[in-house]
Amino acid sequence: MKNNKLLAYVFLLFLTGCTGSKITTVWKAADITSQSYGKILVLGLIPEKDRRIQENMENHVAGDLIDLGYSAVTSLQLFGPKAFDQLDENAALEKLKNSGISAVITIVMLDKKKERKYVQPQVTYSSGGYMNNFWEYRLGLYNRILEPGYYITDTKYYWESNFYEMSSRKLIYSVQTQSFDPKNSWSMGHEYGHMIVNNMVREKILKTQGRIQTEKF
Repeated sequence: MKNNKLLAYVFLLFLTGCTGSKITTVWKAADITSQSYGKILVLGLIPEKDRRIQENMENHVAGDLIDLGYSAVTSLQLFGPKAFDQLDENAALEKLKNSGISAVITIVMLDKKKERKYVQPQVTYSSGGYMNNFWEYRLGLYNRILEPGYYITDTKYYWESNFYEMSSRKLIYSVQTQSFDPKNSWSMGHEYGHMIVNNMVREKILKTQGRIQTEKF
């Protein structure tokens, strides 16, 4: 009985794992054509208690930009976790300019929700096909296995990323996504990086300057 319950849970994870991350909304400025940028800063605006998530999200987005042929750096690597805390807008922009940043892509955790789901009872039979007589049919009924229902807890992350051009200080591109019950922050960052950077290429925000893995999300 325990084995059947385990198999049912693994099968459920397989089904939900196929759609770990997805894009829900995309916006881009009118009359935008793909172009190349100099150094791109990946800036995670994520609560301090989720610093490991910020680190993995920044690293993977920056890594996928580098695969495109861009010079990309994370905010944690370049400035540390509290570099902008005491700065006003002008001071922050001046700091970015002095660091040679030509564009910024932000990663914001809009929400994080835990959902408790009920898995319906599973019924299996110890034998199949038609029974030859009443007694075999009776034994088959007695030997069936009824797995009781149980609860599992899933976690959903809601993200938004904006792409800003520093020379004009304009928002060029914005995308909202969902990540469903990721295995860990590394795998979530890995999926997110591919998904966002691929989409920016398809939406003609970025030019392909190097290699990129073309995955569909």
